[in-house]
Amino acid sequence: MRRRRIEPVVHVHEIPLLVGLVVMWMMLWEEASGLSLLSGVLISVLAMRLFYLPPVELAGRLDLWWTARYLGFFLWHLILASCQVAWLAVRPGPSPKTAIIAVRLRTRSDFILTVVGLTVSLIPGSLVAEVDRYSSTLYLHVLNTPTQRQIRQMRSQTLRIEELVTRAVGSRQEVEAWK
Repeated sequence: MRRRRIEPVVHVHEIPLLVGLVVMWMMLWEEASGLSLLSGVLISVLAMRLFYLPPVELAGRLDLWWTARYLGFFLWHLILASCQVAWLAVRPGPSPKTAIIAVRLRTRSDFILTVVGLTVSLIPGSLVAEVDRYSSTLYLHVLNTPTQRQIRQMRSQTLRIEELVTRAVGSRQEVEAWK
């Protein structure tokens, strides 16, 4: 007689996702109790089974120096862009010109593509309008781009973010490609 193999409800690589979903569930209910924990686990497992997401492959490395540089770059541009957008909102004159630009990234990593897109979107004045995962292209809606110079600056800023993220958490092969 052949034995049937019983599949686990949650695989080891899914545990971080499960923990994140349960924490978010408890934060939404603003309650840390046994019942909210149990219901969070049940709802999270159900959501993980109904809405399949492909596993995100991580390089398994973290360079603290490049992580600090990435965070410094992000915080500096967050402050700078916030002041620029605030000035654009209150200054007299016509509305600033906007543009949709395509930035093709070097990476093939879904994780790095996502982090770069989130970083660009979190800096005021820019927003990811679309992502072409197969060609690693971000389409950005950018505020205050009256000239080609500003468009080139935004492209180079996005590529700089990609470099910093790649050097911080990318695979050794991806880091070597930047050298």
